[in-house]
Amino acid sequence: MDLNLLVVFQEVYRARQISAAARRLKLSQSAVSNALARLRRTFDDELFVRTANGMQPTPHAMQLSEPIAAALASVAAALNRPERFDASASTRLFTMAMTDVAEIYFMPRLIERCQAVAPQVRIDTVRPGGVDLKAEMEAGRIDLAIGAFDKVSAALYQRRLFRQPYVSMFRAGHRLGQGAPTLEAFLEARHILVASLESPYDRINRMLEKAGVREENRYRVPHFTSVPYIVGSTDLVVTVPLKLAEQAAAPFKLAYVAPPLRLPALQTNMFWHRRYNDDEGNRWLRELVGGLFVE
Repeated sequence: MDLNLLVVFQEVYRARQISAAARRLKLSQSAVSNALARLRRTFDDELFVRTANGMQPTPHAMQLSEPIAAALASVAAALNRPERFDASASTRLFTMAMTDVAEIYFMPRLIERCQAVAPQVRIDTVRPGGVDLKAEMEAGRIDLAIGAFDKVSAALYQRRLFRQPYVSMFRAGHRLGQGAPTLEAFLEARHILVASLESPYDRINRMLEKAGVREENRYRVPHFTSVPYIVGSTDLVVTVPLKLAEQAAAPFKLAYVAPPLRLPALQTNMFWHRRYNDDEGNRWLRELVGGLFVE
């Protein structure tokens, strides 16, 4: 098979538009359409169907996408001499997927270290819940993902960074801070929940509700970022990962205790796509994160 056809397949799969794929390949739209017609004959399948949301892949095209991407990456690795990654001189942009609560903990130390050893390297973050994580990492648009994701593709490698308990956080002087709180006092307090749909935070909210945190005694916000501001100026209680509480306690004059409930520990991992396991820049970033945060 003409390998150029596989390149066309990959770009149409990524872009979901013939025009966008043509621009990336520097070809005419008719050339891409002709290549797509040859692919359809070769695989005896439509591969891509025009819809209101662009050219959507058929089930067979979805099965082909990862093997084709891996094959093209192998060919590129065989033909192209890999460049050594020099962090001190690199201007590479790395994109990392993490939640807002992860940003609060990871980004300050990560930025500080990068400024010392890789001053021209840039880092962008994106929310994992707003993207197709596997597809974006396979395409190289996301380099690393950090979080407590428990349902990930087998195409992603992972490394454990740490485990941490949940704690209940409140303003200094709150009555729950006067000794170990009883379950009765904990349930009578007014709570604020972070209504994140990302596992495992959703599970913690369900466990709090099942334990008896009543509807009339709780409020909800969609993000962790606002939580320290809210609990610092109210009598509300929030249950959060320990490392967030450690970061927020001093600046916002907060205190925290172990809740009188049995809640599972939170394990945070680092994920990367196997296509980029040997990429020197990706490896450097993984080693940087591991050196700073593995416990």
